[in-house]
Amino acid sequence: MISNAKTMRKRSANVVLYIIMIIFSLIWLIPFIAALVTSFRTQADITMNGFWSWPSVTTFENYVTAWNRAQVSKFLTNSFLITIPAILFIMLFASLNAYALAKHKFRGSFFFYFMFVAGSMLPNQILMLPVFKMSNDFGLYNTHANLIIIHVAWHMAFATFVLRNFMISTPTEILESARLDGCSEFRIYWQMVLPLVLPGLAAIATLEFTWVFNDYLWSIILAQSEAIRPITAGLAQLRGTFQTNWPVIVAGAMIATIPTAIVFFGLQKYFIGGLTLGSEK
Repeated sequence: MISNAKTMRKRSANVVLYIIMIIFSLIWLIPFIAALVTSFRTQADITMNGFWSWPSVTTFENYVTAWNRAQVSKFLTNSFLITIPAILFIMLFASLNAYALAKHKFRGSFFFYFMFVAGSMLPNQILMLPVFKMSNDFGLYNTHANLIIIHVAWHMAFATFVLRNFMISTPTEILESARLDGCSEFRIYWQMVLPLVLPGLAAIATLEFTWVFNDYLWSIILAQSEAIRPITAGLAQLRGTFQTNWPVIVAGAMIATIPTAIVFFGLQKYFIGGLTLGSEK
């Protein structure tokens, strides 16, 4: 009887917990659902019936307008031209830095590690004027390369910090055996260390893709031409062009969420595995 009573209490507690989780999930989804519904409405419908009313007319035309007339397709292409090279360089340089800091002891290694950690804590606003001036001095202002460079420089510190913590726990004995067999350092790094920290690389790549793709500050500071503006700056521009047509703006924002959602759900298994591995270490 006592066991049955405990089982019933446990089941009741689980039911209450699930109900609370569902309620909070629905509260969190309200803005997204409202934006999704708005993207299929017309501005006239919102004006006449109000924002929180059920749509009397639905249309897919907002997405067509956002993709073509609002140039969301061009802004989205610019985001990929900036994000993909930036992520590749971040992962390459950060993994090399992490390997050196985790598996090689040299004078000043702790100082370099401290600089990476300290650099990741600086707010972006402190660097706005210096980066803007450097961009002008080097002739990089208003170019894709400029945005790629600043993202690589800014995000490499955090990626190095995290990957170093993954690599430091990999078995050193295997690496020493490979060196005795004549394996080069780069081959050890490429063929032995990277496969061991693959979940960590996937987790960092997912986070970095989201951060770089959704960056707004550097996009409006270092990109003034529509030809190179990424999607975040492009959506801000739509508020001036389509200020009386909110469904088009929201439709553009919904399109902008698709790439990050695909990356997250595509790497979800590795992302969660990387977080779990990091907690176990």
